[in-house]
Amino acid sequence: MFPAKYTQLIFSFFLSIFMSCVVSAVSVFNTIGPIDGFFNLWMTAWLKSWVVAFPTILIVAPLTRRLVGKLVRNTPS
Repeated sequence: MFPAKYTQLIFSFFLSIFMSCVVSAVSVFNTIGPIDGFFNLWMTAWLKSWVVAFPTILIVAPLTRRLVGKLVRNTPS
């Protein structure tokens, strides 16, 4: 197990894997359809997407948390 201080990094790692996998599958399917070799094309697109997605999440997540913090009230309405 990992120490709790790595929670956000591990969360970002897995989120980037799952989201880039789904988005690349939809994108490849919309572009080429269900052809022979779809899986290989999808995995190539996924790997390229993940290489961009992981560092992007590391940068964007703290900014998003701050934005949401400004938009959400801390007191019950």
